[in-house]
Amino acid sequence: MTLIDERETTTGPATEKATGRHEAVPAHGFARIGLLRDLERPREMFANLGPNWYSSIMGTGIVGGAAATLPIQFPGLRVFGTVVWGLAAVLLVLLTTAWAVHWIRHTETARGHAANPVMGQFWGAVAMGVMTVGAGAGSLGGAVLGTSTAITVDWVLWSVGTAIGLVTTAAIPYLMITRGNVAADGAFGGWLMPVVPPMVSAANGALLVGHLPAGTGKETMLLACYAMFGVSLFATLAILPQIWNKLVVHGTGPAATVPTMWIVLGPLGQSVTAANLLGNQARGVLPEPYATGAEVFGLLYGVPTWGFAMVWMALAAAVTIRTACRKLPFALTWWSFTFPVGTVVTGTSALAARMHLPAFAWGALALYVLLVAAWAVVATRTAHGSVVRGHLFA
Repeated sequence: MTLIDERETTTGPATEKATGRHEAVPAHGFARIGLLRDLERPREMFANLGPNWYSSIMGTGIVGGAAATLPIQFPGLRVFGTVVWGLAAVLLVLLTTAWAVHWIRHTETARGHAANPVMGQFWGAVAMGVMTVGAGAGSLGGAVLGTSTAITVDWVLWSVGTAIGLVTTAAIPYLMITRGNVAADGAFGGWLMPVVPPMVSAANGALLVGHLPAGTGKETMLLACYAMFGVSLFATLAILPQIWNKLVVHGTGPAATVPTMWIVLGPLGQSVTAANLLGNQARGVLPEPYATGAEVFGLLYGVPTWGFAMVWMALAAAVTIRTACRKLPFALTWWSFTFPVGTVVTGTSALAARMHLPAFAWGALALYVLLVAAWAVVATRTAHGSVVRGHLFA
């Protein structure tokens, strides 16, 4: 999810004219086999590798994880989810290795990303990408890794992602406040990226609570997840009015930023998921009446928030379609169509499990079909623009 100049997202003669590149395909080995053919040298792929690339891991991992939560299961669904989760895990290893190379070889560029008012927001994607793969290990990885190993992987990735996420939640807003380099119309959906990770920690942490022995440690973990739920929720409530104001007063801005409207669904859907998963764990951990209250909160918070998420989804879809009719160039911002929708799937599934209403069950399945379709399109375009063409690395 990055703001890529439109010249970099078009192909053919127009691109060559815009960039002044009319020469033949570079003669390096990758070009000869049809890979990275827009790059002069393969090592250029590391030069501008920002944290926004982790959104591809988020978007892929949620497709696998959401499959395990669906109230309506059918043959092959769990296998599909496990395969996609495995792909996300491989991407996490490859991207983290490539990003390490980027930090070593292009340290100043990497530091500049953190200081950039747009790119810096996507440090939150690093935390969420790590935790999404971890959650998939806990829910799907048992059949591949063994239950004990899968839970250990989940714990490790949850801990790493939570630590990074708590840092981004405080550090990125601090830099925005103290550096004062944000334009009056600078608010966009990406502002939510650094503050959503604690909500992901709350939702995924709820699943880990059940693996702890009874006692103060288990209760502490549960309450810590509720605290992180609050951190992300109130930060979202502070940012969302600014995004609304920007859209109404200043318009949507460049076409490449339009998909970031969908990011708003992330904290909404994830909070519904977290509220209900934490409510499920509260019984037997918290004393009464708090345990019952936690379950009630899952419903009474979840349904109104889910309703607003549906309205925002309709609004974001309408603006996206309107922009696409004019021109919506492909960029990594298109990954905003995946993970946020995935959190709405898991939130809807959580409400279906809470109330056993067919409307929520079928709604979750319909949203999952939308998620898979979006992921297939975005993943294919990203693979072509990175592995085949290479211009997404430019």
